[in-house]
Amino acid sequence: MTRPVRKAVIPAAGLGTRFLPASKAQPKEMVPVVDKPAIQYVIEEVAAAGIDDVLIITGRGKQSIEDHFDRALELEHHLEAGGKHDEAAEVRRLAQLATIHSVRQGEPLGLGHAVSVARQHVGDEPFAVLLGDDIMIDASVLRAMLGVYEQYGRSVIALKELPREEMRAYGCVRPEKVDDDLVRVAGIVEKPEPHEAPSNLAVMGRYVFTPEIFDALDRVQPGKGGEIQLTDAIELLRAEQTVYGYVFEHGRYDIGKKVDYLRATVEIALARDDVGPEFREFLVHLVQREKLY
Repeated sequence: MTRPVRKAVIPAAGLGTRFLPASKAQPKEMVPVVDKPAIQYVIEEVAAAGIDDVLIITGRGKQSIEDHFDRALELEHHLEAGGKHDEAAEVRRLAQLATIHSVRQGEPLGLGHAVSVARQHVGDEPFAVLLGDDIMIDASVLRAMLGVYEQYGRSVIALKELPREEMRAYGCVRPEKVDDDLVRVAGIVEKPEPHEAPSNLAVMGRYVFTPEIFDALDRVQPGKGGEIQLTDAIELLRAEQTVYGYVFEHGRYDIGKKVDYLRATVEIALARDDVGPEFREFLVHLVQREKLY
């Protein structure tokens, strides 16, 4: 019997340099996509997958993340007094999505180090890791990964096929096929040059780990800039126990990339019942006016 995954860790301590100047005075995870900050989509995904304990790894200047998911009694009272009951309910809902904890990373020593900071909170349980600037259209990928973990009792990482020339920006795996959307990770490298990439399967920002990942992180040698790479720890772990890769195709946005951020904003807005129809009408008019077809 595998132990259920009850906890999720969201590393959110990065400086957000890819999204300057918007991230100068606010965390990149708090940049709004339509009318919700990016990290809210991530926590809603966690909650939809049935996980109700979330640890956010923060850093200096990230207090607004904690505030966003805390109760705001004065605001709730003001909204109720003004008859804005739906808005008040939505504000209250933020504090009810999950039990949310936070801890500071202290030093920006890489994603692996950020995950290692969660050890005391996670203990000897399996847990999920979701990057705070990767948002998914729904929780289907995370649910599928949890299903793989429940079946095999081993760590699972999310993978997506990308053009080989993009591999230099991602971790990349050497896969051994298990099923149509499942592989064993036979090797993993961080940001290889395209001609050295072992495949075109890139590691996305979703992971389900057995607790042994912490021991692997302890053994990782710091790399460039003294950073501890999570990819290196996964490579150590997979030499000792099977690590699976779940391959998906659609629904992921890297909102640290400006074009992906704009794409997420457009696609998510179009899917909304409240703003979608009017926004769609505007886009049709824009395409016709600018002769973009």
